[in-house]
Amino acid sequence: MVHCHRYHQLRKGEHAEDDEALAFVCANSGYYKRKRPKLLSLLLLSLLSCCLILLPHLFCSSSAFSLLYSFVIENDDELVADVKAPLCSSISNGTICCDRSSFRSDICIMKGDVRTQSASSSIILYTSSNTSTLIKEDGQFQREMIKPYTRKWETSVMDTIDQLDLISKQEKSAIHHQCDVTHHVPAVVFSTGGYTGNVYHEFNDGILPLYITCQHLNKKVVFVMLEYHSWWMMKYGDILSHLSDYPAIDFSGDKRTHCFPEVIVGLRIHDELTVDPSLMQGNKNIVDFRNLLDKAYWPRIKGLIQQEELEAEKKLEQKVQSLSPSSGNLLDFRKDVQEAKMKRPKLVILSRNASRAITNGDLLVKMAEGIGFRVEVLRPDRTTELAKIYRSLNSSEVMIGVHGAAMTHFLFMKPGSVFIQVIPLGTEWAAETYYGEPARKLGLKYIGYQIMPRESSLSDKYDKSDPVLQDPRSIAQKGWQYTKKIYLDSQNVRLNLARFQKRLIRAYQHCKKMDTHLHLHHHSH
Repeated sequence: MVHCHRYHQLRKGEHAEDDEALAFVCANSGYYKRKRPKLLSLLLLSLLSCCLILLPHLFCSSSAFSLLYSFVIENDDELVADVKAPLCSSISNGTICCDRSSFRSDICIMKGDVRTQSASSSIILYTSSNTSTLIKEDGQFQREMIKPYTRKWETSVMDTIDQLDLISKQEKSAIHHQCDVTHHVPAVVFSTGGYTGNVYHEFNDGILPLYITCQHLNKKVVFVMLEYHSWWMMKYGDILSHLSDYPAIDFSGDKRTHCFPEVIVGLRIHDELTVDPSLMQGNKNIVDFRNLLDKAYWPRIKGLIQQEELEAEKKLEQKVQSLSPSSGNLLDFRKDVQEAKMKRPKLVILSRNASRAITNGDLLVKMAEGIGFRVEVLRPDRTTELAKIYRSLNSSEVMIGVHGAAMTHFLFMKPGSVFIQVIPLGTEWAAETYYGEPARKLGLKYIGYQIMPRESSLSDKYDKSDPVLQDPRSIAQKGWQYTKKIYLDSQNVRLNLARFQKRLIRAYQHCKKMDTHLHLHHHSH
């Protein structure tokens, strides 16, 4: 897995702009990969062996063990150990275990008598700790620090995430820390700070890792959130209610002591917008996640449909009253219109209002209709209800959009559908990494449409031989802010319709081969 860093700092409380924080451009033409020399790996293996031999005689903290373990199981980003049994997957009572082996996130598990203490940003495990005789200051056996957010490698954003102290203490000191609320199910603690506010990051860094971390608990889990946002709860409440049967807790805002039998701090994350079945109990995958979305949004969609049907019936009655008997059977006419619509595959264009807009979108709509699509233009913003977006895309056969955060909504499409991503200059790597490859994993037919320099509005500003048009990678070497200003903030797209038509025809032919069961399946619920 290749990672590219951003070059801008995010201040505490600042949200990533809708798309700007999304398309990373690497600082050089050969995107770097982490590599570890074989000699170093052998030395670390030897060191680990010694640690295991001496373990009964020496005290090794779980964080130190996790650090050693991380070098053993990772080799150029490929897991070579038993991925089905991650570190800390099974721990004994009275234990804190931290898995710091992932490049993306840390996760710590506390088991036993676990109590929150929001005033000191602490979670405390009270134990007799027979496993160790070492006692630190204030009667502590062990102390771990963690920032429960899934962009561990990205220092600028991690600096804005609240840190938690995880402490194990002598059980006798629990008398001074009484429970106000006792829970009988585990807690999962995570932050909704960072890049929250950008739909890509909300799914990639939050919702999907939450599913990965807790779906095996079968909703018997309490979510405890750092940087709790009411709007986030409203936006994702439908999904959260299918992951937990219990109300969420605002860690900082709720000063009461909450007691749990187990607490998982941090979230596991696999890759960009996906679920790796080899790392999941029951081999759950991204299609299973999408099925959860289907269950989450269906009640609201059903309500929307009923509301629209009532409004349509009223309009129909008004029209019937205004027509003469010789006008024929209006109900039969309406049925014929609906059947004709259903025979035409639906294409949704996700339209942008700011930069990276398709300036000849009206001609694109006419062309698509001429090919045989019925076209819907969707203009989502931060206030658009996700259930409405889900309904539109779930009932479509094709989605078209220009690279940006809104492409995250490919997750709302049925496997077998077509996703056409228009790729502006300078965004090739990000478009493939963050949306192209994950879309294929969901089972979509992905078509990446890389625009030519003459299809970019930048061709109006720069000479045709300018590196901005001919060599975007060289521009990336000048830094993130410079690159962002040119390719993300100042670029629109005017499609070469004759060239783009070939992709649309391919998509239409694919739709015609699709089984009828891939149409809107709300009637099957």
